[in-house]
Amino acid sequence: MKNLKSLVAIIAAFFCFVLLPGCNITTASSNKKVVKHDSRPHIIGAMKNVMHKGELFARIDLDTLADKEHLYGMGPVENLAGEILVWDGIGYKAGVLTDTTMNITSTLALKAPFFGYANIDEWQQMPIPDSISTIAQLEQYLDAQTTTKPRPYFFKIKAVVISAKVHLMNLPPGTKVSSPEDARKGQKVYTINNQEVDLLGFFSKEHQTIFTHHDTWLHIHLLTTDKKIMGHLDEMELKRGKVALYLPKD
Repeated sequence: MKNLKSLVAIIAAFFCFVLLPGCNITTASSNKKVVKHDSRPHIIGAMKNVMHKGELFARIDLDTLADKEHLYGMGPVENLAGEILVWDGIGYKAGVLTDTTMNITSTLALKAPFFGYANIDEWQQMPIPDSISTIAQLEQYLDAQTTTKPRPYFFKIKAVVISAKVHLMNLPPGTKVSSPEDARKGQKVYTINNQEVDLLGFFSKEHQTIFTHHDTWLHIHLLTTDKKIMGHLDEMELKRGKVALYLPKD
């Protein structure tokens, strides 16, 4: 009987794939569900509560997120002890060593007082003129070109920077924070010249003082491709012809 059933299955498969190519046979592998993520950002906590109310404690523990597949995100480390970048499920933490060096570790065992993240399965490249070189120019370009797209959104850029500056929060333990000036105590700024970088950015007109500073619609973190420098982007000059911009695929 077993042999007869096997023979029937073989004959059915033959007719399906050879004589009737339009038919479908359900298999164990075809029953596997493919989950498409919602690429809209999730914002946890608020920058203003950290800067003005001194709420330095963790609002999110990245290691406890149920879904880390194609995860992208950024924010400061709890107690403002560094910066976090998550790139396609891989977490990076940057902390100050000296005025010119930092320590970058790869981990998702990280906590943050405010944080933005999204699970983004696919990206689509978006044209970007060679004239776009600075953060301010990028902000205006994205605003003009994405009026019909869902907002807010994350974006990424692969580029060569002629120069860039990033900072790391480095608050001395026990410091009381009630203003942005307090929060910046111990902060270190690092300069990058002529290097390939990855940028993860966030665009929104509704998150000033929540996830962007009060005077911008952007929040961007930079990671050099050699993984030696990472931080919150303050300034940049992109190299002409060496910039690729990506938005989540519609």
